[in-house]
Amino acid sequence: MPQQSSRPWCRPDNYIFSYIWANDKNVQEALHVRQGTKQEWNRCNHTLSYTKDVLDAVVYHEYLSDKTLRALAYSGDHDLAIPYVSTLDWIRSLNLTLEGSWSPWFVEGQIAGYSILYSKNSKYDLTFTTIKGGGHTAPEYKPKQCLAMVDRWFSYYPL
Repeated sequence: MPQQSSRPWCRPDNYIFSYIWANDKNVQEALHVRQGTKQEWNRCNHTLSYTKDVLDAVVYHEYLSDKTLRALAYSGDHDLAIPYVSTLDWIRSLNLTLEGSWSPWFVEGQIAGYSILYSKNSKYDLTFTTIKGGGHTAPEYKPKQCLAMVDRWFSYYPL
């Protein structure tokens, strides 16, 4: 069990190791980062100059839903930036067929969230899952549950 710190936890503390890791010369070499392209890696690059903005990605998802593939979408149920009900609205806009009702999924005997399955033309299916207690970046808040979710999904094990 990790040792408890007496000082208050600050969310940015989670990122300290990413700076150390990403700025390590051995890591950069392993990732084939061209030497001299960046003096120091930063988590958020606010200097990027975008020339195009995609305001609505539904058309791309509609295109993909005509292909033979499986998709997984998830939302933390405590996400205040993009609440899971907004994700449900996006899914409804794809005109998929509902393949059942909401069902809980579990990690270590506790409800980890709820999932529901949608399909289209028997070629495409979309599993939508909530992460109980997860915020906007659900894996940051609920890493064990998110790992179980993707592990099960990749293994074709129902959530």
